Amino acid sequence: MKRTISTEKIPLLLWLDELEDEAMAQAHRLANLDCAFHHVAIMADAHVGYGMPIGGVLATSGAVIPNAVGVDIGCGMRAVRTGLAEVTVLQLKKILASLRTAVPLGFKHHDKPRPAEVMPDPGAGELPVVAGEFDNARRQIGTLGGGNHFIEIQRGNDRRIWLMIHSGSRNLGYKVAGHYNDLAVRLAKKAGRNAVPKEWQLALLPLDSPEGQNYLREMAYCVDFARANRGEMMAVLQEIVAEATGCDQFEPPLDVAHNYAARETHFFKEVWVHRKGATRAFAGEYGIIPGCQGSRSYIVRGLGNPQSFMSCSHGAGRVLGRKQAQRVLNLQEEIARLEQSRVLHSLRHRADLEEAPGAYKDIGEVIANQLDLIEIAVELQPLAVLKG
Repeated sequence: MKRTISTEKIPLLLWLDELEDEAMAQAHRLANLDCAFHHVAIMADAHVGYGMPIGGVLATSGAVIPNAVGVDIGCGMRAVRTGLAEVTVLQLKKILASLRTAVPLGFKHHDKPRPAEVMPDPGAGELPVVAGEFDNARRQIGTLGGGNHFIEIQRGNDRRIWLMIHSGSRNLGYKVAGHYNDLAVRLAKKAGRNAVPKEWQLALLPLDSPEGQNYLREMAYCVDFARANRGEMMAVLQEIVAEATGCDQFEPPLDVAHNYAARETHFFKEVWVHRKGATRAFAGEYGIIPGCQGSRSYIVRGLGNPQSFMSCSHGAGRVLGRKQAQRVLNLQEEIARLEQSRVLHSLRHRADLEEAPGAYKDIGEVIANQLDLIEIAVELQPLAVLKG
């Protein structure tokens, strides 16, 4: 941990030296919520988000906060270690070309609904938003999405080739998040002066309310959907890699989410831990911390540090907003950085600068700032990346 701030109702614990002003203001607001428990943890990759910094960990008692989970519920990482020791540039290019045909990218969906059997079972509980979006979601499962989502082929320092996917719950999670945040805002309006200020963007749902319980059920479904989404894409990727290289060995996947709320026990109390852009890091538990396009990624083991609610960063974290990156970064310089690292990349146009290396923090520094939370198991060097 880098520093502690003790000026609010509960302390702020930070794993970074500098945090942008608005993200810091958001962190201070979290520490003044009546439902916030014990302290607020700000991870090494933190930056501003809606209501709560991305890279924040908040434990609550008696309430859940949709904006403290975020709009891409269940977004996370999936990694698979292959039996390959090497892969050629020609093979990498063939894999990328096949992926562009097989996996819908950006805003694209499948032309036809996928079989209902590939969708998580909604069970018997009440899932009003999921029920309304179920048929649409059948076209979205197995699709990458845009923004910082990616498919990457990497070389590990364990002398193996790895496959990695970063994606989430697509439009399904967005709809669920928006619906329940709107409900929380309306409930806050009814509560009057005792409510969380609207400008904080942290409207809450009481856990003893029907709205709160419905949110928890629909959030859990979105987490399952996001995991299934990554699983569908990884199955396709493995088939393509097998065809291009002859590889017939793929180890069981490591899959971790970094946008969700979970009921856990910390400091002798059962609470709801909101991880918004944060990865669980229980003692001995494996996690995935990706870098930006063209930089290293890491398979890590958690140390179970209670100060972070047993969490760590979910990536490198942004230093420039998307539009800001497009304005200030130099396209040719960013392409040169990627080509110097000899990675087959997805940076072609000025619009792509939102995901350029210069828009992100130094992943080496981010890892160094949290070595009290995790230990490195495998370091991964990118070989080829496909962005949404």
